[in-house]
Amino acid sequence: MPQQPLDLLRRVFGYAEFRGAQATIIDRVIAGGDALVLMPTGGGKSLCYQIPALVRPGTGIVVSPLIALMQDQVDALRQLGVRAAFLNSSQTWDEARAVEQGLVAGGLDLLYVAPERLLTERFLALLDQSRVALFAIDEAHCVSQWGHDFRPEYIQLNLLHERWPQIPRIALTATADHLTRGEIVQRLALEEAELFLSSFNRPNIRYRVVQKDQPRRQLLRFLRAEHDGDSGIVYCLSRRGVEETADFLRGEGFQALPYHAGLDAATRRRHQAAFLRDDPLIMVATIAFGMGIDKPDVRFVAHLDLPKSVEGYYQETGRAGRDGQPANAWLAYGLADLVTLRHFIDSSEAEERFKRVEHHRLNAMLGFCETTACRRQVLLNYFGEELPRPCGNCDTCLEPVQSWDGTEAARKALSCIYRTGMRFGTNYLIDVLLGKDDPRIRNFGHDRVSTFGIGRELSAEEWKSVFRQLVAAGLVSVDVAGHGALQLTTASRPVLRGEQVVRLRRDPNPRGKSGPFGADQAGGRGRGGLSGGDRVRRGDRRLSGFEDDPEALALWESLRALRRDLAQAQNLPPYVIFGDITLRELVRRRPRDLDELSQISGVGAVKLERYGADFLAALAAHATAHGYPESWRPMPTPFAASLGASREEGP
Repeated sequence: MPQQPLDLLRRVFGYAEFRGAQATIIDRVIAGGDALVLMPTGGGKSLCYQIPALVRPGTGIVVSPLIALMQDQVDALRQLGVRAAFLNSSQTWDEARAVEQGLVAGGLDLLYVAPERLLTERFLALLDQSRVALFAIDEAHCVSQWGHDFRPEYIQLNLLHERWPQIPRIALTATADHLTRGEIVQRLALEEAELFLSSFNRPNIRYRVVQKDQPRRQLLRFLRAEHDGDSGIVYCLSRRGVEETADFLRGEGFQALPYHAGLDAATRRRHQAAFLRDDPLIMVATIAFGMGIDKPDVRFVAHLDLPKSVEGYYQETGRAGRDGQPANAWLAYGLADLVTLRHFIDSSEAEERFKRVEHHRLNAMLGFCETTACRRQVLLNYFGEELPRPCGNCDTCLEPVQSWDGTEAARKALSCIYRTGMRFGTNYLIDVLLGKDDPRIRNFGHDRVSTFGIGRELSAEEWKSVFRQLVAAGLVSVDVAGHGALQLTTASRPVLRGEQVVRLRRDPNPRGKSGPFGADQAGGRGRGGLSGGDRVRRGDRRLSGFEDDPEALALWESLRALRRDLAQAQNLPPYVIFGDITLRELVRRRPRDLDELSQISGVGAVKLERYGADFLAALAAHATAHGYPESWRPMPTPFAASLGASREEGP
């Protein structure tokens, strides 16, 4: 009898019900249909191909871009009793050969493989000899040259459809804007695939942005105020920045490791393994780190430099709070970041069309930083999703920014765009507003338009901020096909007609000039200090949920210690044994036997057999120590015997 998806979810993975569109996606792939799945980090993408691979005959082939993460993914599946393996260059010849034999013999449910290995003639020939259940293309945004993690090998993955058109494919990613989405469809020949687009909202993440002012000191204040003892990621733009920041944090008493492409492969693997297995640890990294990270208890992601795009920023911040508990996304940015990133774009060998798109994305990222509106609304709007009300969990909601009535300045800027024919970029428009004596302006006759010289009350830098905020507000768009020309949107009409007020962010003026940009903001977000919304006491985050109950907190720590011991004995990350959500439920519900334990979320049949006795014994010992009734008795199976059985019986 074919296995039913819901039965597998409960028996193997230990969850009672599917979430969101999971069930629909799974049914489509089981039926042989292709799917393109856009689902936020922590939304349960993996189940969308793992369960179909268990239902359909054959082996599910999972294309994964980072070989360093395959081991952890496979370890987690084996803990569930799933016959999983990986195949990559880290293995010896004998190890790889054993996996290949298992594939051909039908002894694997899931096989993870890097795209470079998959595309070799040897592996393609192995697939011809094997029964393949499905192809899952994880991190599918890597296929897009417009994306933030482009991998050239992914472009060739359309070969899967050409060579095995009857085998269903599921492409998955946590982030892709409209342009990236279109290229995924085109490159992977997914025109017939059904698109499943989940909400990009991660309500447990608090978004905060500060302007740079001694950024490492700002980071230190943030960590000491809110994340002392937490695991997290700090992103820097350069390798030098990574090394210096890691050294700085270690000097301040934090456990921090660097990660960037300049380190040798063995060091990167060692540092990544430490991050996944140790708690707490801060990884300081370039964007080379993080794709596919499954660690659920990352409590913060900090950026010490401006990300290149909203898409990349969303992907990186999504690595925080995968367990659904409160997490922080903290970003410090400055003008130098913008200059550096624009230089990277302009000095690259990419074609001009690509450069214009990159500039547009960078401007959108800057607009996110400078907005006076709810940051979550701006972020979701970038991906075409509308949030009806402000979120109440970002800095602009918790402490509204100072602003000024920029209606007249906005009308001048919009009028200048219109009067010059909507064919010019920001710098040219500013020169017109300032009445510059410039040959280009005279040649185009723009020294005679009504907006020439009407903006002298603001400086060039202040006008740049105005234009950036108008882009962020959707009143102005950037024509990526027209060399970055600014164009009016339909939303600008009420402003031009005097029917709509425009409030603009009040920026600190570096020259101390009086006027709309010159107000003192010392101690506020503009100077990079911790604002009222930034000051969140660690106790308020209530990550265990038992801070006010000493007895429950003691049990929580006891169960965490047991989980850590079990994990260390098998060289596994602790969360692979049980996640924090499962431990919390154990503390709250206090199961007394295996039947009750099996009802806890995250406790599947294999984990129940392997670890049930040990956790029940820990619960019983705690009950005895705290004077609970005699019915709480330790189970007879000791830790060592349980662990030995799991080793012998593992797949």
